[in-house]
Amino acid sequence: MTIPILFDMDGIILEGPRTEPQVYADAADAALSDFGVSPTPEQRRDLRRHGTDAVERRCAELEIDPDHFWKRKERYASEGTHERLRSGERGRYDDTGVLSDLAERTTIGLVTNNRHQTAEFVADYYDFAFDVVRGRDPTFPGYHRRKPDPYYIEDALASLDLNNSDTNNGRRGLYVGDFEKDVTAGTAAGLDTAFVRREHNRGLERPADATYELESLSELLDVLDEL
Repeated sequence: MTIPILFDMDGIILEGPRTEPQVYADAADAALSDFGVSPTPEQRRDLRRHGTDAVERRCAELEIDPDHFWKRKERYASEGTHERLRSGERGRYDDTGVLSDLAERTTIGLVTNNRHQTAEFVADYYDFAFDVVRGRDPTFPGYHRRKPDPYYIEDALASLDLNNSDTNNGRRGLYVGDFEKDVTAGTAAGLDTAFVRREHNRGLERPADATYELESLSELLDVLDEL
């Protein structure tokens, strides 16, 4: 049996810790245009923000369905992100080259708070040999299941249908991330965790529950030997 290694995407695979706010702003504008409404500056400001807090209220004011708006915004945000990747505005980290070596030796997966549509695009665009890809669903409940909730990690593990409970002292696998929420979610899902140092998290303390602290994804080959 193999020990699965699951990866966060933003800040681990893709350069930078998150989607650019302008991508969400442009996505909201495109969705509003589809609905043919004319929001006030305050309404547009709230709907452009990355979050759900004011969406239902503002959509009710504009007499549009909030669920449909949210799905449209998520789709346009994915399309905007994909174009930034194609154009080279955003790239992948050089050390992701180790993924091909890891894939030859064990099960690997991508589990991210980012949109599922974008996670699938990244896996295909860079030809990563992930055995499972899981991003957030384009719904309000899907948004609120993001890490540190372990929901998507647990869902990915279930889809792999691996039974590692009687091997390696019961270790289920490893989750690799760049923030405390990644370590919290991975630990809650029963995984060991690797906290990877990137430029954007150099000033952060190592999360207390992190099993490993790495300077590069290339170090995962040695971690795999240990697992």
